[in-house]
Amino acid sequence: SAIVELIATHEVSTVHVSASLFNFLLDEYPGCFTGVRQVMTGGEPLSVAHVGKALAEYPGLRLVNGYSPVESMIFTCCHTVEARDAEGSSIPVGRPVANKRVYVLDERLRPVPVGVVGELYMAGVGLARGYVGQPGLTAERFIAHPHGAPGERVYRTGDLVRWRADGILEFLGRADGQVKIRGFRVEPGEVQAVLMKHGSVRQAAVVVREDRPGDKRLAAYLVAEPGTVLDPADVRAHAAASLPEHLRPSSFTILDALPLTPNGKLDRKALPAPEVTASPGGRAPRTAQEKLMCDLFAEVLGLSEVGVDDDFFHLGGHSLLVTRLISRIRAVCDTELSIKTVFEAPTPAGLAERLDGAEKARPVLRRRSRS
Repeated sequence: SAIVELIATHEVSTVHVSASLFNFLLDEYPGCFTGVRQVMTGGEPLSVAHVGKALAEYPGLRLVNGYSPVESMIFTCCHTVEARDAEGSSIPVGRPVANKRVYVLDERLRPVPVGVVGELYMAGVGLARGYVGQPGLTAERFIAHPHGAPGERVYRTGDLVRWRADGILEFLGRADGQVKIRGFRVEPGEVQAVLMKHGSVRQAAVVVREDRPGDKRLAAYLVAEPGTVLDPADVRAHAAASLPEHLRPSSFTILDALPLTPNGKLDRKALPAPEVTASPGGRAPRTAQEKLMCDLFAEVLGLSEVGVDDDFFHLGGHSLLVTRLISRIRAVCDTELSIKTVFEAPTPAGLAERLDGAEKARPVLRRRSRS
């Protein structure tokens, strides 16, 4: 809401937000980009569905997809989105900006032809010197330039891309399984290793799912040690003790065995969609405010119902959905709650208790013409 107010108050013409925040503003604040001439976004792959929505709602808007890992600050490539981009499976990342260079190379560091998938390497202004106190990782990622001057280095991004015939780069994913969720770098293998340290977990797999467009989430699939019974709540608590919020899976599914392909690899396509449901047998809401909070939780989380004592985060909630929940509470209850409040009281009953002492919502500012 603060961003929306700033745009309206100061008649902002250019906005730069992360891809997840861009999606959120489009969904929750209709008209927020009215009068804005340019939106620059990045940090993670753009949602094709939200790009199409933006182009339809703001036909005069210039939407720029910026791309770069932090090791090559700030943008390395940019692409001005066109209508045809919303018809593809991903939004291109474009061409390198001035004084930056990119190379698409094969496993032997040879340039690949147009249309062929390769790994992206970067050089030029803005390239980091390496990782502080990590010489091994620095040597692995910042290598001698295979096609440059003596002493010049390139950064190996680990991103898979390909050139289009028109000189535009298309981003296709990660070579090492790393993904970005809400702007954070996530190594599913790192999360999987933490889950495997639980005494009752025999096997674990962590994957990224996008069951709703633009809403990527980590999903954990677990197999119990023989003779034990796995409690998802117990494993969730184990993960919370070792992992920051953005690395914690939103769902924990217990399986008899992990599905495998004929050659023995994890069959990701055979993993079932997580079933996130309210706790059975919970008490009924005692007040109108508790009932309202249950309804708002269910709406934001995409569930049919939520129990009054169900934990927002145990039902798949994450930090960005917290912001959406606060927005809905502001609109329905005319009450201002903080993000911290939801983390402190993540159940409908807990938030209902906080409503009485909460501040009245601030009025949303509207754009007005200057006299």
